[in-house]
Amino acid sequence: MKETELLVPAGSLEVLKIAVIYGADAVYIGGDAFGLRAKAKNFSMEEMEEGIIFAHAHGVKVYVTANILAHNEDLAGVREYLKKLGEMKPERPDGLIIADPAVFAIAGEVCDIDRHISTQANNTNYGTFQFWQKLGATRVVTARELSLAEIKEIRAQIPENMQIETFVHGAMCISYSGRCLLSNYFTGRDANQGECTHPCRWKYSVVEETRPGEYFPVYENERGTYIFNSKDLCMIEHIPDLMAAGIDSFKIEGRMKTALYVATVARTYRKAIDDYLESAQKYEQNLPWYIEQIKSCTYRQFTTGFFYGKPSEETQIYDSNTYERGYTYLGTVGKEDEQGMYCIEQRNKFSVGEEIEIMKPDGRNIKVTVRAMKDMEGNGMESCPHPKQVFYVDVGTPLEEYDILRRQEID
Repeated sequence: MKETELLVPAGSLEVLKIAVIYGADAVYIGGDAFGLRAKAKNFSMEEMEEGIIFAHAHGVKVYVTANILAHNEDLAGVREYLKKLGEMKPERPDGLIIADPAVFAIAGEVCDIDRHISTQANNTNYGTFQFWQKLGATRVVTARELSLAEIKEIRAQIPENMQIETFVHGAMCISYSGRCLLSNYFTGRDANQGECTHPCRWKYSVVEETRPGEYFPVYENERGTYIFNSKDLCMIEHIPDLMAAGIDSFKIEGRMKTALYVATVARTYRKAIDDYLESAQKYEQNLPWYIEQIKSCTYRQFTTGFFYGKPSEETQIYDSNTYERGYTYLGTVGKEDEQGMYCIEQRNKFSVGEEIEIMKPDGRNIKVTVRAMKDMEGNGMESCPHPKQVFYVDVGTPLEEYDILRRQEID
């Protein structure tokens, strides 16, 4: 069976390191410009260099997104940016994710980095894969609208060294392969320039032109008015089918997600893939654990998208646009001090005496009680009230760098 890559998103340097430690074979990131997640933290050139060095030291690849649909005024900046990426030292990206033919051509002129074709390019048939392969692309990301049968046919019709990348987990866009016009029309923020406001999650009513201010509810059924609100894609229960389709890279969506989300999803898919490669029986035995773990992070219910045919009305959520949340991210473990306490940068408040959980890269989740906290001057604390406060914590058990602290939320 061919080797399958687990490709994990990272919206910041912190999350990149977590993705690497928790099982990614590759990560994809965005720079300061020309990617489709303008609201993500994204990476400065210095952070990108540090992240690539860290990833490569752990045998993990880094792909950089440059997948905007460019306008005339973008092209000069694109050329300069891609040239800088090609000249990065001592390490540089392993691939560029591109949607626009002009950006693709410029990349081929100014840098010798593998070029991958983004899902934004609407790659729905094997002829499109063949087209891009002849132009020099090494990988194409399938459109979200393809079934597994269609992907399997593409695999049969393209060269063996042409790679197929497919989204297997995360948010689904209501627009065709992410080409949203609603954001542009409603807010003036162009989804194809990285500024999508996610209007597919909004609640809608109808206003008749001659009666402004009179709002009539829009019902697809009696449950509500979130008419564009898709459930999240989740294929953790279908790893065998993904493998059989000939996909080279399993892609996780979520460059704006937290470190806890990325760690949870990466760790779960890593174990599921490895277990299946070891034996189908082991994968089946551990399936309840995979599902339990995936449901422990934020999600918007689950669907299998288009993989088994066109989605039905059951793939939409009509009564809410909020996420389910099983755990709250408290922080990631840093270095140990002389007293055996561990440095933490707080993400959400927790207190001495609280029961929390340690999430480890190897799959273990360990319940502990917070014994003590102290600030950077050594003064004792009962809680950490300030966002991103750096302090030390004792939970009564040895910890390792990049362990994650989380708290289970009780309904």
